[in-house]
Amino acid sequence: MNLKWTDSLDIAIALEEAHPDTDPQYINFVDLRDLVLGLEEFDDDPQHCGERILEAIQMAWMDEHD
Repeated sequence: MNLKWTDSLDIAIALEEAHPDTDPQYINFVDLRDLVLGLEEFDDDPQHCGERILEAIQMAWMDEHD
């Protein structure tokens, strides 16, 4: 499955599986973007990412982390 920036919940699940010891509440957007780009399943243009997308991913990841 190829993940796109708009797949915030699926990205959050993949991040939780790949980085279970990372608390998404305290991650900055630069690091979050790098983690998303590092996901094997991720396949989208790195330039199509903005603050609102990263915020949605972070919020979804926080939900998954709890």
